[in-house]
Amino acid sequence: MAFDAEKLLNYKFPTVRQEYTEKDCILYALGVGLGIDPLDEECLKFVYEDGLKMFPSQSVMLAHPGFWAKEEGTGIDWVKVLQMGQETIIHKPFPTSGTVEATTRITSVADKGEKIGALIVSDRVVRDINTGEDLCTLVTTILARGDGGFGGERKATPKTDVIPSREPDEVCDLPTLRHQALLYRLSGDYNPLHASPVVARNAGFREPILHGLCTLGVASHALMKTCCDYDPDKFKRMRLRFSAPVYPGDTIRTEIWRDGNEVAFRCKSLEEDKIVINNGYLLVG
Repeated sequence: MAFDAEKLLNYKFPTVRQEYTEKDCILYALGVGLGIDPLDEECLKFVYEDGLKMFPSQSVMLAHPGFWAKEEGTGIDWVKVLQMGQETIIHKPFPTSGTVEATTRITSVADKGEKIGALIVSDRVVRDINTGEDLCTLVTTILARGDGGFGGERKATPKTDVIPSREPDEVCDLPTLRHQALLYRLSGDYNPLHASPVVARNAGFREPILHGLCTLGVASHALMKTCCDYDPDKFKRMRLRFSAPVYPGDTIRTEIWRDGNEVAFRCKSLEEDKIVINNGYLLVG
């Protein structure tokens, strides 16, 4: 099936209902690097069942539609898909077990040209089945690098949050593990780009890269540590742009600028000497 923006805008996603347990919360937290130091008691409360709390960035995996771009009906060249941006708005505290439901919908498809690709925005609202309350809203932007030049509308890229020109107020360095992508994918994102060396090479990478949402989790850990005192209830809203891939094993440096309860941030891979997350924004409650 050829890429067709109009069909994609009308693409019908199945409603995803997910029952999750404390074990799922622990697996997610381990997948984004919590517990690397098993004696860190602040991190332990996200990876140990005694007094367990859900790590707030796990919201991106709730009622996740999976690697939907690989489905034949989308017409997307899935090997060349990269995640470009993510926004997370948290409405209610998350229980550490329960049943949630969400339906993903595509809200925008923009032609950025044959050399860049098609920019595709989707969103989903995750609801708690037991209470009927909305828990979070998730807005995801992907770049289908193989599907630009289809003749669609060349919409302007939305304005991004500004990173201050001064030196950061705080810096937080966190390591990733060589096998972290293999661990993170068990939370529900099975894109083979992050597991198969063959798929990764075909996509132009030297080896499997870390999931963008895993990198987001590492950034969230840095922000929880420096800005939220590891209190998930303070983590209210986050948005960011992915700007370069991270290879498992890289150390991620998060640079942080504070302005009251608003935080600007960006992340660098120290090994690659590249900015990997840019234009980050966090609202602290």
